[in-house]
Amino acid sequence: MAHFPQEFIAIARAIFADRAEIVLEALACGDSVTAVRANPAKTDARSLRAEFTGAGEFVPWCDEAFYLDERPVFSLDPMLHAGAYYVQDPSAMFVGAVAETVISEFEVPLKVLDLCAAPGGKSTAAAAALRPSDLLVSNEVIGSRASILAENMVKWGACNSVVTNDDPKDFAKLGATFDIILADVPCSGEGMFRKDVGTIAEWSLENVRLCAARQRRIVADVWNSLREGGYLIYSTCTFNSSENDDNVEWICRELGAETCAPGSASLLASSAPGQAALRSCSLRGNAASGGAIATRYGLQFAPGITRGEGQYVALVRKTAPANVGRQGKPVSEKGQSGKSSKSAKSIKCDWVLPGMSCYEEETAAGKILKAYPAAVESDIRFIKSNLKSIRSGVAVASVKGRDLVPQADLALSQAFNRDVFPQIELTKDQALQFLRCEALRIPDAPKGFLTVTYEHLPLGFVKNLGNRANNLFPQAWRLRM
Repeated sequence: MAHFPQEFIAIARAIFADRAEIVLEALACGDSVTAVRANPAKTDARSLRAEFTGAGEFVPWCDEAFYLDERPVFSLDPMLHAGAYYVQDPSAMFVGAVAETVISEFEVPLKVLDLCAAPGGKSTAAAAALRPSDLLVSNEVIGSRASILAENMVKWGACNSVVTNDDPKDFAKLGATFDIILADVPCSGEGMFRKDVGTIAEWSLENVRLCAARQRRIVADVWNSLREGGYLIYSTCTFNSSENDDNVEWICRELGAETCAPGSASLLASSAPGQAALRSCSLRGNAASGGAIATRYGLQFAPGITRGEGQYVALVRKTAPANVGRQGKPVSEKGQSGKSSKSAKSIKCDWVLPGMSCYEEETAAGKILKAYPAAVESDIRFIKSNLKSIRSGVAVASVKGRDLVPQADLALSQAFNRDVFPQIELTKDQALQFLRCEALRIPDAPKGFLTVTYEHLPLGFVKNLGNRANNLFPQAWRLRM
């Protein structure tokens, strides 16, 4: 059994009162919970659930997710690599549920920022809720984690998204661009003690204070990028008030916002979009799982009380105006700045579905054919011209002279026209061979480029030469198991 610092035990008892010992025991010796969330663009949650041995009940606050009685070796499931589902802690899924509820209450095209997005759980949940005319920017400041985020977003298949690798302060130059910002800020990690016992030894009251100060800086740096009336979904995987309720109170007082706390009179009286998000989601959770604990401004999930790890989430609505950049200079209306798409001639390409605009672009790796959703193309270019974008739109093909070589991004994308190339269904062993970047033999298949699928979901491409099929799966993603 783990041994916790006395200061942490005191915090737990102050927050959880008569249920504190239940939480402490679960943190000390309980088993972590495994759950998966289906990608509705690629599979049906009930059909996916039938594929898993030991699949349990659905997660109360997420219709697309279900618990697993035991944790399989996910890396050896080709369905994961095809983007059919995402493995995520059930408590963390609640943040996505709040985002989905807020998104559903807006009728206009939205611009959403997931500020601390790696490895991609909350971004994939937001992407599933957004419409083709909406835009998602998923950011991660650490380069290695940003690469993992980009891979997960490609496999999820959303086209109307950008992955950036920027510090939160860099977003100030965009002006009031975003309608919703998700900020799952770095924290002291109290809620993850049973998953990572090493964090217990690193915990201290001083570290809590440092984390709380860093969280305030992160939110303050990005605040001007949220439009007046927009929503900030603030979350951590910790318990203490300094990093949670106290920070939410600071945001409202110092930056200009109002809380949308579950059960509050203002929430019940208001009909503004997003005001009922936390309350409606929490009621779903309470009905089936014992729910989460309502704090002053948010909801607290904890092992032993809910089936998942520790998670705090609060929703605030911005009341302060934000129409100037960090240097006090007026900024353009969102989507109206940056490089114009008219500077390059669009190329017709039937490899993508209608509604996509294709262009030939120069990259460090050579020429590629890129496709952007026409509805958000100007917004994507605005983001790319101001920030460090590492993935946007769809990489359709590499350009080799007059030839085009299809890219894995295309096969995994929701914009892929699957009628273009012959499709070859692989066995599980063949699919794992493909994911290991090994050559395949498909003697009865036509020669040329083929789409390889598993359970009828595209995994990528091969070029069949007859005696062998050259594997076009990215080496950087190669399965090493």
